[in-house]
Amino acid sequence: MPKQETPATATADEERPRGARRPTPVRGSRHAALPVVVPLLFVVLLGAVCLAVSVGSVGVRPATVVKVIADHLIGVGTPAAVMDDQIVWNLRLPRVLLAAAVGAGLAVVGVTLQATVRNPLADPYVLGVSAGAGLMASIVITLGSVAVAGLSTSAAAFVGALVAMVAVLGLSRRAGRVIPSRLLLAGVTLSYLFSGATSFVIFRSGNADAAHSVLFWLLGSLSEASWSNLSLPAAAVLVVGVYLMLQARTLNALAAGDDAALSLGVAVHRVRIRLLVVASLLTGVLVAVSGGIGFVGLIVPHLVRLVVGPDHRRLLPVAMLVGAVYLVVVDLLCRVLVRPEELPIGIVTAVLGAPVFLWLLRRSEAS
Repeated sequence: MPKQETPATATADEERPRGARRPTPVRGSRHAALPVVVPLLFVVLLGAVCLAVSVGSVGVRPATVVKVIADHLIGVGTPAAVMDDQIVWNLRLPRVLLAAAVGAGLAVVGVTLQATVRNPLADPYVLGVSAGAGLMASIVITLGSVAVAGLSTSAAAFVGALVAMVAVLGLSRRAGRVIPSRLLLAGVTLSYLFSGATSFVIFRSGNADAAHSVLFWLLGSLSEASWSNLSLPAAAVLVVGVYLMLQARTLNALAAGDDAALSLGVAVHRVRIRLLVVASLLTGVLVAVSGGIGFVGLIVPHLVRLVVGPDHRRLLPVAMLVGAVYLVVVDLLCRVLVRPEELPIGIVTAVLGAPVFLWLLRRSEAS
């Protein structure tokens, strides 16, 4: 893969050291052009959404899917049959759109963490956020909401994610600064701690049904998707995605190293904390509605870099679209592979992701 300089600059509100030079953007990249890749991925995403809504235990023709969506959005055409309308609009479409939002969010968080901590193995769950959310969710499922002040499973999971984020950031600080290596070690350690506590909660519950529900949630599922729990994660992904795209040059600087970022005027410590908090909050929102879905934030950024290169101005939007398409397709597989049962989505992402990651590892060693 051809090497290229990674552009970087500080945002307007960051303090620039006296005499620091402003970065200049890379020109003449040999990677795929963004105006070609993004529209193509939009078309692929629309096709994947239509296919995922059409396929299921009861098949619905793609033309009927389009008719139902058009009728609800703009009120044109002849309304579809009541059953088709119920299946498409109330059951499948919210789930498919939630899959797209979660996939896009996990991918963009993975890109951000890999640049922020300068580690290619970083993903949305390396900071222990998912494990913290899983612990709180397991408490609600096994002991009831009264054990966590009446919070629902999703709300308790988000609180657990916030607690994990605060703990990891606190443990990774030294002399008032977050150290990337300590951040990863703290995240992995707390993940084991929270996972052990989750296992203890399940063991002590003595309820086989509750234990099965906890396991299914921990492995990831979108079966509880509805219009009511779609709006928050979709809005969070949109807002955070736009914010991170505005920080693309800063991410380029951080990916180049702290010394390079400082020479380009980036307030490294302050920016790193800000990006970690934003990424962790988005991860918490996504885990709260989907459970633990691994490998998306790890694999998608690496695959996208092969196509568009390491420049985050290209990497972030393309990774979001690829992540959305990927999880929509994976969720479809989870619904149809063992019908009428449903596979936890984390199983499929692991089965697909592990071989891809090993291939990427061998490819990087050979290059």
